[in-house]
Amino acid sequence: MRSLIRNSILPLTLVIVGAAAVAGDVVEETPTAKSGGRSGFGKSGLPGQPSQAQDQDFSATAPAKDGNAYTPRKTEENARIGAVFEKDDQGAHFCTASVVQSPGRNMLITAAHCAFDADSGQPRNDLVFAPGYRNGDEPAGLWKVSRVVVDDRWATSQDENLDVAFLVLDQKDGRNIQDVLGGNTLGINRGFDNKVKITGYPSSRATPISCQNRTTKFSDTQLRIQCTDLEDGTSGSPWLADYDPKNHTGTVIGVLGGHEGGGAQDDVSYAAYFDDDIAKLYHHAQDSD
Repeated sequence: MRSLIRNSILPLTLVIVGAAAVAGDVVEETPTAKSGGRSGFGKSGLPGQPSQAQDQDFSATAPAKDGNAYTPRKTEENARIGAVFEKDDQGAHFCTASVVQSPGRNMLITAAHCAFDADSGQPRNDLVFAPGYRNGDEPAGLWKVSRVVVDDRWATSQDENLDVAFLVLDQKDGRNIQDVLGGNTLGINRGFDNKVKITGYPSSRATPISCQNRTTKFSDTQLRIQCTDLEDGTSGSPWLADYDPKNHTGTVIGVLGGHEGGGAQDDVSYAAYFDDDIAKLYHHAQDSD
């Protein structure tokens, strides 16, 4: 297990794919499964097949009681969360991602196993993002991923405590995604007890689901939550705390992934704890944003 207390400067090796792909050792001080790729790792779905999604009968009105899934309304908060496809939207969506604030204003956060093929040892180079996706409708269009940034320790050994990826998007029609949809902040070292809302895209559904509950400590490097129906396709879903409708911003303190690739049960999920290693990964991702 990695210690959560890191006051020293640590080496970090990143794997980045894109027009200016690089991989190498870098050193920076920050301010504060497994094989099978996305189709065989935890709660990622199977891409490339036409969707036969049949929505379950979730309420589309008020949120259910804590721990129970529901169909969320179309809101500004939910619009910056979307489904991940490969190449285009003709196949099934298999993971979830969301917009996170960055200087380049073109960055997403998701699970590493959604964006990196452990079998080939290479990042995926065919990903597209459909924010606010519902029943085939893409209100903000499709956005192409140009770069994938994961920690080399996840790339080489699928370290469940580093199952986090940052995705840099191409502009669309001359605009950055954060300018269109806004973005959430990244929460580092926020502790293990947080009230969060998780919104994701099960591969079996054509609409998202949400669930609200408190996180608990599973280990020094993993958060745990009890939420129903977070099944295949919800990998990468943001664990969003403290959303403020006045400033239109929340804080992502985790993404569904981590332990056992997100968990073997649909009603129990995990997220890697966002510590200083994730802060380093985020700052280095900004270098390619």
